[in-house]
Amino acid sequence: MKKSILITGGAGFIGSHVVRLFVEKYPDYQIVNLDALTYAGNLENLKEVEHASNYQFVKADIQDASALEQVFEKYAITDVIHLAAESHVDRSITDPLAFVMTNVIGTVNLLNVAKTKWADNLQDHLFYHVSTDEVYGSLHDGGFFLETTPYDPQSPYSASKASSDHFVRAYANTYKMRTVVSNCSNNYGPNHFPEKLIPLCIHNIKNSKPLPVYGKGENVRDWLFVKDHARAIDIVFHKGKVGETYNIGGFNEWKNIDIVRLLCKKMDEKLGREPGTSEKLITFVKDRAGHDLRYAIDATKIQKELGWEPSLQFEEGIELTIDWYLANEDWLDHVTSGSYQEYYSKLYNL
Repeated sequence: MKKSILITGGAGFIGSHVVRLFVEKYPDYQIVNLDALTYAGNLENLKEVEHASNYQFVKADIQDASALEQVFEKYAITDVIHLAAESHVDRSITDPLAFVMTNVIGTVNLLNVAKTKWADNLQDHLFYHVSTDEVYGSLHDGGFFLETTPYDPQSPYSASKASSDHFVRAYANTYKMRTVVSNCSNNYGPNHFPEKLIPLCIHNIKNSKPLPVYGKGENVRDWLFVKDHARAIDIVFHKGKVGETYNIGGFNEWKNIDIVRLLCKKMDEKLGREPGTSEKLITFVKDRAGHDLRYAIDATKIQKELGWEPSLQFEEGIELTIDWYLANEDWLDHVTSGSYQEYYSKLYNL
């Protein structure tokens, strides 16, 4: 049976890297990219593959069950890699219901349609749910998140993702669907929407705008280059054990303030500014409500069982990321101005 893989959220930051990898690496697979094209979904991320013979884009929302049914039927979907999600913690604090609708209801819609369409041969299909390390809560006393760490979500975003994880596992247990789940640490790299820390800082430093840092910048995150995450998703999809969870991380913890200072240093070098110029832009702001102190992934399981590990050290990845943004100013200008919507209309008559 030829694989026809539905990748949800494939126009977003992580999703676009996964789509490109699968389209280019597996020409015998049909790759169907379903995305609602909300503010962070950008078809310009997929220019390299938009005309590939094994690629199809569908504008649809996972909250629309009937649209999902049509996609499953039209493209004879055999497998799902589910990345579609509302993912910005700050936005979840101001509008939690939007996160419930997409991350919980949308995921259940997708599970229901898959369960129904695959009912005659469930064992021939895989539902791969991509999630976050934030479902585990906050680490205060050292240690790392393991696949067995109890869930303790602390924000509306992480609560919605934790709920979706539980639904995926419940469908596996109740309906015997073949599922796999991965929980990943913070990603960075090309095509990242500039509301997130690293691209926001690059954009603001370039334009000599303030660099907002929550609290004292002491919050710690584990960072992973997005292309390494895409490789991990590829490996988990093809080699992961059904019913298992895999934590994906960079073994790479940084305090937020140290990342911002590193970005200032690197940007000053690349822009030919005096050392220390950009650090003057750092502006400490009131801490985010319920801001978790530390996340840290133990990725030993995926490393030992599936042979995956990060390919880049953080400073290498940061260099590549900065270089990409400086070389793709048009992309950044488009997403910050909203003019990329014109690209959608021109290409897809949306």
